[in-house]
Amino acid sequence: MYVVTPPQRSGFGSDCDLRVYQTWKGSNIFCLQGRFIFGPDVRSLGLTISLIVVPVTIFCIFVGSKLMEDFSDSWGVSIVFVAVVFTIYDLILLMLTSGRDPGIIPRNSHPPEPEVLDGITGSGTSQTPRLHRVKEVEVNGKIFKVKYCDTCMLYRPPRCSHCSICNNCVERFDHHCPWVGQCIAQRNYRFFFMFVFSTTLLCIYVFAFCCVYIRKIKESEDITILKAMLKTPASIALILYTFISTFFVGGLTCFHLYLISTNQTTYENFRYSYDRLSNPHNKGVVDNFKEIFFSPIPPSKNNFRAMVPRENPMPPRSVVGGFMSPNMGKANDDIEMGRKGVWAMAEHGDGKNGNNNERFHVNDNELNELSPDMRTIVDGDEQIDRPSNHPRNANWEMSPEVMALSARRA
Repeated sequence: MYVVTPPQRSGFGSDCDLRVYQTWKGSNIFCLQGRFIFGPDVRSLGLTISLIVVPVTIFCIFVGSKLMEDFSDSWGVSIVFVAVVFTIYDLILLMLTSGRDPGIIPRNSHPPEPEVLDGITGSGTSQTPRLHRVKEVEVNGKIFKVKYCDTCMLYRPPRCSHCSICNNCVERFDHHCPWVGQCIAQRNYRFFFMFVFSTTLLCIYVFAFCCVYIRKIKESEDITILKAMLKTPASIALILYTFISTFFVGGLTCFHLYLISTNQTTYENFRYSYDRLSNPHNKGVVDNFKEIFFSPIPPSKNNFRAMVPRENPMPPRSVVGGFMSPNMGKANDDIEMGRKGVWAMAEHGDGKNGNNNERFHVNDNELNELSPDMRTIVDGDEQIDRPSNHPRNANWEMSPEVMALSARRA
């Protein structure tokens, strides 16, 4: 199992030997070199498997084997066989739900181009260009507002949401299920429903044959039902367990049947309350079920085993009347890691007095362009270092590099 560590800043050449899953910025956990992708809470998957396998094992040992003796023909063997096959089928659906890409939208390496400016300030200078926080799109004649995701640097498509647990934008996001350790969304919702439904049927199957076994004991020994129950405590425990579990997974099955019939997601049902409003995604009961169970599953937008491509720095982008920086739109590792720009102070002489100061904002790459004597790393309002052989109150001029940086800000 491979746990993604936070990416470190390095040269472009070092990323060429890594695969996508090794530099993944989400919170996912990968297994078998990126062939399986899980959520960060994948450990709960072991609990879910044990809650399925342990009761079935107890059923086969203490109930199924006894029923094989009571039913001398092939019916006795089929009881255990169906339980084992049903359990294997249930676990396969669980892995198809938990171990696949649920529909993650790849992050952008750079933010999109700004479309509008904030305007002109009173001093005559324009502020930094900003993106629209919300856009309007039309779906089936209805207007939807799509939001911009600062983490993934993209506008989320309709029905897409950012999972705070996995830290990814996911298409047709339904919910994040802690029992399977994965987001439930466009590419695994079908398998999730089939898993919940098959688990409900498995609970009913075990419950029914435990009752049959107690009835067999009562008839064969001619005793009361209470005494027959006391002779098989394993059956009593399984009956109580499956009865409670059926209420949980059975209720979940009924709820998702309602969501499928109305073409809603759990997220939309709790947030938008389409019961009182018109649902623009509703195509009718039959078409809604066809969309979930018979439409092809879209391919994943991510190739987790692909090699990380070499990224070239973006050329400078200028906006009329706005701020221009060669680092506008650089990769979002600086944005997510919370790196701040560095303030630098440069003093230059004004005639012979040398008392005028010019203050401007310098970011990391621009700071590296300064000559060694002028380079500094400062915190807060600390000034850049002067050459060691220069008096503090002396009159000294700005280097050409600083003059060039000043010209950019003009």
